[in-house]
Amino acid sequence: MTITQPDLSVFETVESEVRSYCRGWPTIFDRAQGAHMYDEDGHTYLDFFAGAGTLNYGHNNPVLKRALLDYLERDGVVHGLDMSTSAKRAFLETFSETVLKPRGMNHKVMFPGPTGTNAVEAALKLARKVKGRESIVSFTNAFHGMSLGSLAVTGNAFKRAGAGIPLVHGTPMPFDDYLNGATEDFIWFERLLEDQGSGLNKPAAVIVETVQGEGGINVARAEWLRALSDLCKRHDMLLIVDDIQMGCGRTGAFFSFEEAGIEPDIITLSKSIGGYGMPLALTLFKPELDIWEPGEHNGTFRGNNPAFVTATAALQTYWADGQMEKQTLARGEQVEAALKAIAEEHAAEIVNFRGRGLVWGLEFHNKSLANTVARRAFDLGLLIETSGPQSEVVKLLPSLTITPEELDEGLRILARAVRETV
Repeated sequence: MTITQPDLSVFETVESEVRSYCRGWPTIFDRAQGAHMYDEDGHTYLDFFAGAGTLNYGHNNPVLKRALLDYLERDGVVHGLDMSTSAKRAFLETFSETVLKPRGMNHKVMFPGPTGTNAVEAALKLARKVKGRESIVSFTNAFHGMSLGSLAVTGNAFKRAGAGIPLVHGTPMPFDDYLNGATEDFIWFERLLEDQGSGLNKPAAVIVETVQGEGGINVARAEWLRALSDLCKRHDMLLIVDDIQMGCGRTGAFFSFEEAGIEPDIITLSKSIGGYGMPLALTLFKPELDIWEPGEHNGTFRGNNPAFVTATAALQTYWADGQMEKQTLARGEQVEAALKAIAEEHAAEIVNFRGRGLVWGLEFHNKSLANTVARRAFDLGLLIETSGPQSEVVKLLPSLTITPEELDEGLRILARAVRETV
């Protein structure tokens, strides 16, 4: 594909230097539908990025778009703070009947604000309020958001440095297989909890991702998650699962922790919960934890009613039966087979590949290669990003509604990009 250089001058002169994704994809996108994006010059790109996991149902999903347009055309409430509205009622009823009750969950639903980091901040604040303690334990290579509380439980040194002040009341522990099996799971963590001389303030909670997306597609084993859940119960700590990127079906089941058979005390959701790409976030927690005073945590845009509409339509369309989960797992097997072939062809350059459902990573020994592969993939018409502390992992995050043919096309492009790069 021949790419003509677009005029990016207004972005380079007016917009802040903080912009990032656009640097790896130097074009001006104009339209998007399904698994594809189109730039102003008419070039087509297959999207294996999906809005960093926000577009699980693809771009401009026609079912969700119709529901949204119908709502707007009848002058439905757009901005509602935390007022009761018909759109919010429909979402809460659908979420309860479609997601919570079938899983035996009775978690309360809180709308903390429109973004994932809002959901995390609310979770941390509630855990501290409930337990009367300040410390939160997180894990190596975790990512939980860019606001100060979320950064304090995020591992990436570059992102943490941006805070400009000390990030306190957070303690990192090794994620699953961080020490390559050399140390028994949680032996260090539990010893610190039990030793009055360890210097570890007793934590209010532990926050964890079942698959670390930004951290490099690090997949926690089900038995590790179960052991963590048991540890939290034994030591009176709340378990928070950050399911912002891996929830809403990304790993197969609606919640990524279902495979492990655990029930977190607090769960954060955002990104694809809105269905259509509009801002929406939820903090879920067990009823006995609901000790908030009215207005104690709030946000101007916590009542994004158009997002309630598309979220409801997404749940009714894709989660009323078990077909989405089965389809995602089948697509995941398709990706796994392709990555296995790529890894075998380039065994000297590739460390390994790993993932669950429709989130996968391909790690390179030469840490600069992942970005080079991603840039070559862009030239060939595929949008993929990188992750990991040194961007050493090519990250695959296609929409859950992608067809097998589109998935095959993208995987062929990726294989070519690797072949032409390494």
